[in-house]
Amino acid sequence: MNKTLFAVAMLTITANSWAQVVSKSYWGDKAIGSHDTVAYHDKAVIAAHKEVKGDERFIVKYSGANWYFASQESANKFKQDPSKYKPMFNGYCANALSLGEGLVPTDGTVWEFFGDQLYLFYAQGGRLRWLQGDWQSYRLQADKAWLALKDG
Repeated sequence: MNKTLFAVAMLTITANSWAQVVSKSYWGDKAIGSHDTVAYHDKAVIAAHKEVKGDERFIVKYSGANWYFASQESANKFKQDPSKYKPMFNGYCANALSLGEGLVPTDGTVWEFFGDQLYLFYAQGGRLRWLQGDWQSYRLQADKAWLALKDG
């Protein structure tokens, strides 16, 4: 990751808007690497552990980002209840938050469900840490960091 670009991106975000900021590409407004966030919830996708790319024909603007979907049906589901389908921490790396590393963007390719919620990770190492460790404890640490950023 280019640290200069990351630092510039972080400086453009005001403290009061952290919770609304969505992990998106540096060169556009594509949320979570233009992956279909509704598709992650499909049993076949979960079983195959293969994310689904969205299509530029099915975009929903939400929280300052373009969310891509593989179908109009997925887009409609998201529009009806974004909080049900958006990843935890608006798609930022759950592991980085749990380690106090701040908001690290993700591209939607490294993910996992813990409980019934979708989490995204910057790299496989973070996902594996959560899978092999005490994810509930990590979640509490990430929640604290998220709230501190939001309220900061």
